[in-house]
Amino acid sequence: MNLVLLLPEDLISSDRARLTGRRLQHVREVHRAGVGDDLTVGLLGGKMGRGRVLRLDDEALELALVLDQEPPPKLPLTLVIALTRPKVLNRVVAAASSLGAARIVLLNAWKVEKAYWSSPKLKEANLREHLILGLEQAKDTVLPELRLARFFRPFVEDELPSLLRGGTGLVAHPGTGGAAPKVLVAPFTLAIGPEGGWIEAEVQSLLKAGLQPLDLGPRILRVETALAALVGRLF
Repeated sequence: MNLVLLLPEDLISSDRARLTGRRLQHVREVHRAGVGDDLTVGLLGGKMGRGRVLRLDDEALELALVLDQEPPPKLPLTLVIALTRPKVLNRVVAAASSLGAARIVLLNAWKVEKAYWSSPKLKEANLREHLILGLEQAKDTVLPELRLARFFRPFVEDELPSLLRGGTGLVAHPGTGGAAPKVLVAPFTLAIGPEGGWIEAEVQSLLKAGLQPLDLGPRILRVETALAALVGRLF
């Protein structure tokens, strides 16, 4: 946790906050802070700054707040990610949040097992928790927009073209031979398939919608690895 992210309900006045639970334990056990120490803090959806420790014990952490810094700007990036296996979904969501994507769409695909959509990891509370963990890692306070698209064709045919309007869209898929365009125009939309890749019909649908092919080479990467590699290449 590089940023202690405060929720509106943590505020006991305009310049004071009280925290319990996970964040209290992290400050005690990892930061090893003490009364009088300053921590980097931010208010969810608001500004960042510092919090001076006024109280730190088994029950609560209390901070005096000075919030006077703007959070880092979001990347003009929409990530369209084929829904991953539940056991890696938390990592992918947190990574996408920490990288600064403005919007994340979790999309169905032929290689996505139907059971994935009923996983408890897709519950709103779990997804929000891991978006917040990404913000804490990256020192950010603004949540990306996150939505679930359970039906591939309606999303690709009806919604994706409007996301691409006036910007650059790329679909990552091995074997296409596509290199990153030399001229990139914001906003950006990046589609990342399952670990085995999109099927050919999906690739053609994505290309028809306006995406351009992008090939990272012959190696098949885990989704979270491909995500970091692609965003690093583009930005």
